[in-house]
Amino acid sequence: MGPVSLLPKYQKLSTWKGDLAKMTHLQAGLSPETIEKARLELNENPDVLHQDIQQVRDMIITRPDIGFLRTDDAFILRFLRARKFHQADAFRLLAQYFQYRQLHLDMFKNFKADDPGIKRALIDGFPGVLENRDHYGRKILLLFAANWDQSRNSFTDILRAILLSLEVLIEDPELQINGFILIIDWSNFSFKQASKLTPSILKLAIEGLQDSFPARFGGVHFVNQPWYIHALYTLIKPFLKDKTRKRIFLHGNNLNSLHQLIHPEFLPSEFGGTLPPYDMGTWARTLLGPDYSDENDYTHTSYNAMHVKHTSSNLERECSPKPMKSFLFCGRVEEGAFPCEHILSSHVTSE
Repeated sequence: MGPVSLLPKYQKLSTWKGDLAKMTHLQAGLSPETIEKARLELNENPDVLHQDIQQVRDMIITRPDIGFLRTDDAFILRFLRARKFHQADAFRLLAQYFQYRQLHLDMFKNFKADDPGIKRALIDGFPGVLENRDHYGRKILLLFAANWDQSRNSFTDILRAILLSLEVLIEDPELQINGFILIIDWSNFSFKQASKLTPSILKLAIEGLQDSFPARFGGVHFVNQPWYIHALYTLIKPFLKDKTRKRIFLHGNNLNSLHQLIHPEFLPSEFGGTLPPYDMGTWARTLLGPDYSDENDYTHTSYNAMHVKHTSSNLERECSPKPMKSFLFCGRVEEGAFPCEHILSSHVTSE
């Protein structure tokens, strides 16, 4: 499957009906295709953009319990885009954004890239951020789960590094409209590591990413996931919205199904792509600049690029000797990706 052009989906420039003269300063720098995409997908109308923003701002008085530390036009606009210009939903997200930060003050103390905990997580590749975007203009984030060294990084610091990275990325209006893709590689993620993912910290992450941040996630893709990741899903499923569940895909070791959604030319070789192996220091160097230091050589290349070849012999999993309740399986997902909400009823074969 070749790359898909944005123009057929959002009208070719020769037939584009938008009026650039009506574009507000808040849309400056956006391509005509992106402006048209915002109109069609997000209901963004430059004629009433400032009125939409003001109506959200006027709702702030209804929540005196929350400190709204930033209320400028550009800031509120990202919440409107995240909720397709449904003003009540945008305000609810704005309120949850600041409420989450009030409830978890320790997470946002010294919330910057040179904070020691955040810096370690960034240097270890949490998250990875590809320099390129996919064919829909979405930014691709990577998580190599096995790189989590629990003696170096707490889960909270990894979450802080991810949230800080999203704060930096969401400043780009193109990404406010086009959104993000997240790929999580579970290769060599041990049962011991998984045991540290408790319901409370998973809930903390879901609340921070799904319910309290103005980002549009077009898909969350699991690859090479072991059987116990299915069990983890049952822990987080009650906290996921229906829309979120429909955008989570389990590919197993079937990279072809991943490529049907994200073309290989946009992916590093760890995911069967044509790009070089991902350099774990790429995003850390971007955020840290001269403060970046090579703390650990092994972090500069993904775990898979150094140690794992995507062959069936190298994808053996830790397996339970017998099923643990109805939702645990010893094996891999049958070829073909499917949304997570179907996992319990899907056919699974033993390795």
